[in-house]
Amino acid sequence: MKKFLIICLSIMLFFSVSFVGCKNSDVIRMSEVTHSVFYAPLYVAINQGYMEEEGIKIELTSGQGSDVCMSSLLSGNADIALLGPETVVYVRANGSTNHPIIFGQLTKRDGSFLVSRTPIDNFNWQTDLTGKTVIAGRRGGMPAMTFEYIVNSLGLTNGNNITLDLDTSFGAMVPTFQGGSGDFCTMFEPTATEYQNQGLGYIVGSVGAYSGEIPYTCFMATSSFMKNHPDKIEGFLRAIKKAYNFIMTNDSETVARALQPSFETSSIESLSYAVTSYKAIDAWMASSAMTEASFNKLLEVLKNANTLDASANIKMTDVVDNSFALKI
Repeated sequence: MKKFLIICLSIMLFFSVSFVGCKNSDVIRMSEVTHSVFYAPLYVAINQGYMEEEGIKIELTSGQGSDVCMSSLLSGNADIALLGPETVVYVRANGSTNHPIIFGQLTKRDGSFLVSRTPIDNFNWQTDLTGKTVIAGRRGGMPAMTFEYIVNSLGLTNGNNITLDLDTSFGAMVPTFQGGSGDFCTMFEPTATEYQNQGLGYIVGSVGAYSGEIPYTCFMATSSFMKNHPDKIEGFLRAIKKAYNFIMTNDSETVARALQPSFETSSIESLSYAVTSYKAIDAWMASSAMTEASFNKLLEVLKNANTLDASANIKMTDVVDNSFALKI
């Protein structure tokens, strides 16, 4: 509800300020929902000079939340935002047609891994989670909603035959688990592998591999920015595509070195673990164009979590413009 109200206030703010494009002709001001190796193609595109090849300079800021990213976009303080597509779906479902449009998809599945407190051979999602407590992420966030979608499909319901901790903030999940709470915890890379290497837990499965393809993180902009700067949108997506190709045609260590300028406190070894894990689950989009099937899966996840009304009839074309991605 808090996020929903902030989004509504942001829309009101959009009407009270005039939209401003890039301050400089070659600059794109970008807000990312958080800073994560999960978004590797973006950082590789910047660090390898692919954005520069397209005549683009990225000014990147971390919003630390979908509500902040959306506010930045609607107020004209950002030109492009990287965040979950559920945010714009909520705005559309509320009746607004003056909302940002998704023009490219970056990740196509959940990027978290399930970590067990004890080793489990031949982990089974249904039997091994029955009666257990899982620190699954913040209520209403995509990691939590995706995990809940999985367990519900297996006949497990929170408070009945499984307990889902949905009240622990993202940054507190690992410390809470390490402190003794829960039988399992979901973690993104490289945290999951580092945690396992320290002998503190055991990776037993990939949430994204089990859930299947879901539009997880997307690039979006206002309609006016896309209309006024189509060359920037296309160039941006070309740079992302070059970065994807670089990641898929090089070994993990080489990719890690390309990532390190964006993660100066992380070791090459740690970044390599993350790249290997995300390659293994096919985390990134080869094409930035969203598919109808994956969009419908997103709606299923949102409705299952009761964050989107079951009667909501949102079409992919209401919130997605694939035309730029299909040109690349």
